[in-house]
Amino acid sequence: MPLVLSRKHKAKAIQAILEDLYPETPIPLDHRDSYTLLVAVLLSAQCTDKRVNEVTPLLFSKAATPQQMTHLSVAEIQQIIRPCGLSPTKAKAIHGLSHILLEKYQGEVPKSFDLLEELPGVGHKTASVVMSQAFGVPAFPVDTHIHRLAIRWGLTAGKNVSQTEEDLKALFPKKSWNKLHLQIIFYGREYCPARGHVVQNCPICSDFGVEQPL
Repeated sequence: MPLVLSRKHKAKAIQAILEDLYPETPIPLDHRDSYTLLVAVLLSAQCTDKRVNEVTPLLFSKAATPQQMTHLSVAEIQQIIRPCGLSPTKAKAIHGLSHILLEKYQGEVPKSFDLLEELPGVGHKTASVVMSQAFGVPAFPVDTHIHRLAIRWGLTAGKNVSQTEEDLKALFPKKSWNKLHLQIIFYGREYCPARGHVVQNCPICSDFGVEQPL
């Protein structure tokens, strides 16, 4: 029978399970530096990491710096990234932000949530990933997958990713945020998918119950 725990105690138990299963958390998007990570994260919107990693080798072989990227046309970028979906919007954003990085930041990716979120195509989640994975700044990037799992596990009743992010930050130690968001992503893919979820094969859901089946 599933244990009945407070959110705080449940979060601690869930974190222990995740740490046991995923002691190492390699960044799933292939990249060379903060700029290529920023581009890869932007491409990952509504696209799988696997697909992004299939597309970026060609893109980065042609343009791995803001200066090189501005030498490509939006149409050239779009042609390369087409498999990632939303290619017209993403190509325009990548080209535009590359120009801004050169004009305002000497070609460097700014180490600021606010400045990142001012760049074309860069929302809070993308900025959070870059800040946490490129610069080591504590952040808790919450996408729709983490939002879904947090609801399923009873860690939040958030109606959107912003509320879920607030709730998760309150539940987990700040020093664990950067690693934890990757652990949750890895766990969701392996044990707790949106479809075909088998509770008995999911250590978290079988131990602590599924608050809201999704």
